[in-house]
Amino acid sequence: MLFTEPAFLYAFLPVLLALYALTPSAGRNLLLVAASVLFYARDGGVFTWVILGSIAVNTQAALWIERWRGTPRARRLLQAIITANLASLVLFKYSGFLISNLNALRPLTGLPPVPDLQLILPIGISFFTFHSISYIVDVHRRDAVAQKGLVGSTLYLLFFPQLIAGPIIRYHDIAAQLAQRTVTAEMFATGVRRFVIGLSKKLLIAGVVAYPVDTIYAWPASEVTTAHAWLATICYTLQIYFDFSGYSDMAIGLGAMFGFTFPENFRYPYSAASVQDFWKRWHMSLSSWFRDYLYIPLGGNRRSEGRVYLNLATVFLLCGLWHGAGWTFIAWGALHGSLLIIERAGLGEWMVRWPRPLRHAYTLLAVMVAWVFFRAESLAQATAMLAAMAGAGPAAASPLTPAYFLSPERLLAIGAALIGALPVVPRLMHRLTTAAGTTRPLPAWWQWGTVLALLILMLASATQVALGSFSPFIYFRF
Repeated sequence: MLFTEPAFLYAFLPVLLALYALTPSAGRNLLLVAASVLFYARDGGVFTWVILGSIAVNTQAALWIERWRGTPRARRLLQAIITANLASLVLFKYSGFLISNLNALRPLTGLPPVPDLQLILPIGISFFTFHSISYIVDVHRRDAVAQKGLVGSTLYLLFFPQLIAGPIIRYHDIAAQLAQRTVTAEMFATGVRRFVIGLSKKLLIAGVVAYPVDTIYAWPASEVTTAHAWLATICYTLQIYFDFSGYSDMAIGLGAMFGFTFPENFRYPYSAASVQDFWKRWHMSLSSWFRDYLYIPLGGNRRSEGRVYLNLATVFLLCGLWHGAGWTFIAWGALHGSLLIIERAGLGEWMVRWPRPLRHAYTLLAVMVAWVFFRAESLAQATAMLAAMAGAGPAAASPLTPAYFLSPERLLAIGAALIGALPVVPRLMHRLTTAAGTTRPLPAWWQWGTVLALLILMLASATQVALGSFSPFIYFRF
């Protein structure tokens, strides 16, 4: 179920909030579990039973690991359950990719073709797998206590706000909230405000700038001019940020409405002054997950420089592969890993002496070039798009000029995106509340203006919902 569709906004969510308010504290977790199962089952179908079976296995494994903690038996079970979780991910998400590449090597191997399994990808399996691994590893590390029953573990692993596209919540960060939490009026209001902002990001910006991207990427390379290629790249750079950060905002807001505090997932990544800084701001729950559960166990930066570079390359190749079973995603991860290695090898120290606008421009260019691989359907299409961006595209091919795509509505969305992608509002709020080294409340006109702006955003978003002009979130496919 999409957060942007009428069934969720006008039926599922308000009914669940009403039931949650009327349910005693002891029964609220069970209510949220039932709602989350219904939420997933609407499109998950038979895979709902697969997910529930996986939850039961992980729950029991965590209890045994806790009981045997510190023994070889616990370590063997930990390795086995991590392998089982990853095997399930590989089966559903990567089997087609692996089989197609094996069949492509048939002329060299002489082996008979391997039949494609034609498996359907369960919704949200990548996020579910990482949550499952976090659960059992946190229990093994003594960072948290295992859930004694299925309700608590199911709520952690299947809670609908973050189930499909994150943020990735580590078990130890939320274990105490599963046992006890309180929803205050202020917390609920903050959740509603965050949800409305996220809904607006998705419907009023990401959904609006998506049209040039989808249209231009559907053209043959011979029709994509340099101007078209840059327009598609700029629009996609804005689309993916406002689409994904919009989902994260909605997930964080929904969590707050039910008393949960979820971690932030974005901190103005397009204001970064290096690729390293970008990854401290972009999809922070994923980068920190890879850091804590893969990079540090591999040795992190405590080994030789060569080993550190290998660790970075490994992490980002897997990060790319986690996003999708395709060479384009591997290329995207390899490019980011290479840039991080280059910055660590000396470019980063040299960049410190650059003016900040130059560092910012370098980072944006690097990120935008990488997004071409992320969006392209193949390496050939990515190469053609990059060639067009470099000036090698046809002078004039498509009858649809770039100006055709820049309607007033789209220009407004792009303008709002350029402002919203940078920390303009937080800096203005800081100026309004800080003077002579002291802090003061925001002025009344700002507070009332914020309420009015939220009402306008909510009305505009509701109009988009009524028109049916919304699409699935980009990260649903991962």
